[in-house]
Amino acid sequence: MIKTRLIPRTETANEQQLLIKNLLAQTLRYNPQRKIIYRDLFSMDYFEFNRRVRKLSNLLLDNGVKPGDTVAVMDWDSHRYLEAYFAIPSIGAVLHTVNVRLAPSQVLYTINHAEDKLILVHEDFLPLLYSIQSQITTVENYIIISDKIYTDNDYSTNTTLRGTLGEYETLLNSHSDQITFPDFDEDTMATIFYTTGTTGDPKGVYFSHRQLFLHTTALITYFCGYQVLPFTHEDVYMPLTPMFHVHAWGFPFAATVLNNTQVYPGKYEPEVLLKLLVSQNVTLSHCVPTILNMLVSSPVSKLIDLSKWKVIIGGAALTRGLAQASAALNIQVTQGYGMSETAPVLAVVHLSEEDKKLPEEEILNLKIKTGKVSPFVELRIVDDHDNFLPHDGKAAGELVARGFSLTQGYFKNPVASEILWKNGWLHTGDVASINEKDFVSIRDRTKDVIKTGGEWISSLDIENLISQTEGVAETAVIGLPDATWGERPHALVVAKDSTKDLEARIRNRLQCLIDAGDINKWSMPDTISFIQEIPKTSVGKIDKKKLRAERS
Repeated sequence: MIKTRLIPRTETANEQQLLIKNLLAQTLRYNPQRKIIYRDLFSMDYFEFNRRVRKLSNLLLDNGVKPGDTVAVMDWDSHRYLEAYFAIPSIGAVLHTVNVRLAPSQVLYTINHAEDKLILVHEDFLPLLYSIQSQITTVENYIIISDKIYTDNDYSTNTTLRGTLGEYETLLNSHSDQITFPDFDEDTMATIFYTTGTTGDPKGVYFSHRQLFLHTTALITYFCGYQVLPFTHEDVYMPLTPMFHVHAWGFPFAATVLNNTQVYPGKYEPEVLLKLLVSQNVTLSHCVPTILNMLVSSPVSKLIDLSKWKVIIGGAALTRGLAQASAALNIQVTQGYGMSETAPVLAVVHLSEEDKKLPEEEILNLKIKTGKVSPFVELRIVDDHDNFLPHDGKAAGELVARGFSLTQGYFKNPVASEILWKNGWLHTGDVASINEKDFVSIRDRTKDVIKTGGEWISSLDIENLISQTEGVAETAVIGLPDATWGERPHALVVAKDSTKDLEARIRNRLQCLIDAGDINKWSMPDTISFIQEIPKTSVGKIDKKKLRAERS
């Protein structure tokens, strides 16, 4: 950095720190009468939300939680989770959003590694904790969460967890809503969660108050300012990305600041989700393609009006087939991109005034691109030696990033942290191209690129083409070892109904594209296998590691 003239500071001047408590403070100023809704069980306005956040903070402080301590949450997507998003960091503690879909041994590792002191746990996850409680080393207390408290007047906590303080609502009601949240350094750790890779233990990804504050600002700038989708304070928001996964992509923070009406669906059940979409007039959601595919494939979706619903897809590529199926139901879909390490948003599809004048087919081509580089983010592509490659839409290399909301490392893992931040750029592990208009196209994960006969094939490109064949519900393409070519592509397909002639139609479609010169001949899969279900990771992405292991 160059030496510059720094501003003089008056000794008594106050320089506001970028803290989560200051995001919370905005919620009482503009439309605090709007509602935060949990299924058909609970509803409150933002006045009550603020009171409950303060009560939760006092509950934690009264039970020994101190600044710097880690408090974990194991719950479905709920108003309680949203309260924890604000209450825990605002007292200087660290929120650990536990991925409840991990294997018990991995959940145990994350609890111990994060040094959790107290856990808020929904009773649905008690069996998981029972199986590992003898090996948990740092947790002193548990608070039990239950939906039965809203419907059963005689409900009482029944658990064998040592150190259980009681049930969440009962404890909340017994604590004061009077608290002055302290000031502290904005670089204080606010959250931690764990991401799983192909090998080794889960890695802890952490973010500061400053990073989450600025990521929230960037979301509002892009989605509200530049009108991506668009998203406004008048939208009714319902997340369909688990709140344990990268802060539900940061949208609960943004929606809370804007006083959006918010709907939290709890456990994801197709019938409940569709019912809430209609009954609460939901207009904005975000999810992985698996969830959207599940909803658009439901017979109920054909009977209801979804024309006001806007959906941001991330976590995996939006295929043309799914985009077309959504458009047929008048759902407005766009694609975004990010990763756990980036808080997460790095790019979202944005259509300029010129883009909006294009024919529908060309607009669809843009919507299934990864997205345009987000505000305040710098993205480049590099070769194997970290040399920058041109942004001409043709050159492909690993995508690297810089920005103010990128994790500064992996918790207690300096070796992996140095690899992540090699040469001062965060390495995403994704192969991409970037064109002259800052549109990013993810070609594949570096580990999923299929290298055949000295050429590389994008598994995502083949999946996108196969998905457009009538009768295909879902598909995954993987590379498997080949004695002659090194690797060859193999396709796994879930059919909507009958598989009769489906393989022939898929091959015919690909062959026509080969004959037209649109794709290379080596892109034709060696095999097309039909399966009942494509395995997913804990956050809903296609588990290609498992698919390769099963077929190697």
